[in-house]
Amino acid sequence: MKCWPTKPLGELVDFLGGGTPRRDCAKYWGGDIPWASVKDLQGQSLDTTIETITDEGLANSASNLIPEGTVIIASRVGLGKVAINRKPVAINQDLKALTPKNGELLPRFLLQFLLSNAEYFERAGVGATVKGLTLGDYQKLEIPVPPLAEQERIVKLLDEADELRKLRAQADRRSADLIPALFHEMFGESTAIQKQWPTHLLGGLIANGPQNGLYKHSSSYGDGVPILRIDAFYDGEVEDLSLLKRLRATQGEIINYGLNEGDIVINRVNSPEYLGKSALIPALAEPTVFESNMMRFTVAADVIEPGYLIRFLQTKEAKRHILGRAKHSINQSSINQEDVKCMPIIVPPLPLQQEFAQRVSEIRALQAAQAASRKQTEHLFQSMLHRAFNQEL
Repeated sequence: MKCWPTKPLGELVDFLGGGTPRRDCAKYWGGDIPWASVKDLQGQSLDTTIETITDEGLANSASNLIPEGTVIIASRVGLGKVAINRKPVAINQDLKALTPKNGELLPRFLLQFLLSNAEYFERAGVGATVKGLTLGDYQKLEIPVPPLAEQERIVKLLDEADELRKLRAQADRRSADLIPALFHEMFGESTAIQKQWPTHLLGGLIANGPQNGLYKHSSSYGDGVPILRIDAFYDGEVEDLSLLKRLRATQGEIINYGLNEGDIVINRVNSPEYLGKSALIPALAEPTVFESNMMRFTVAADVIEPGYLIRFLQTKEAKRHILGRAKHSINQSSINQEDVKCMPIIVPPLPLQQEFAQRVSEIRALQAAQAASRKQTEHLFQSMLHRAFNQEL
């Protein structure tokens, strides 16, 4: 096995922090200088920033202008995020710029090393409300220092693996658009025949429910049966049943609040942008309950296809109805069962709905295969990261 020397990062890298110009001074903002915060670290490359500042804003703040090609890492929030800037940028106080000195480290090698230590940064974070890392935490981190030619070889291999991840992500984004596009093609507003389809109130299409979910104190969480919460589904679909939190529930609660394949759940209490978020329940591997911030119902399958209805509930028309009926308080908005039951639903011929549902099933199968491929690609990349900095690549 190779045996590279290791050194504390503080011996190899100069650190530079940043700052924020005064927000109440308009002449400091909106200039030609990109100004980066943690929100701008969305990948390994920092190409654009949400905000910009002026020369005067840079001069009258603790921010610093970081040269192109510098490693920039989150140090207070978003720990583990790291990127290399593709143009000069100013940075705020939640970021640090790391510049190799003495010619011993390549910036791309340093970036990949920092990515491989994301878990370390998370564990090392301190602070009651916002985690952060001190300069000393970075400086004492030991980094292997292979010859520059070896660093170049490792970076090339890791960049190739990362390119596979990017291609996989592009394919996932395209497949995510397939179901909305299919719905628009078959049932969109431009379809002339749609004007001939009847409209029913959702309450008249419901076979069972609506029913509000189970409330349990936080002390009940930890083990037991899975519970579906409002953070577990998006765009009509439960994202990953294996990641659901668990809680202790009685047999009676499991019977009363247990979900079944084909149920539809709707978020009834949340901020306005997430109010009315809904999902169609897939096949379940074990008894699963649902939380009190949502309601569930089943529909009469001889009148409306659940797969069609859940897609209809993602449309602007459905969301407009939800917001129109919502009751708003300081921190959240809410709807009740009657608000859901009075929602107008366009009901195309059942065979057309069933055709849509079948085609959606085919798309879901494609997406499941892509998800498996994505996990495999991510596992490959993380394995290569680990091996690279344990001198095994």
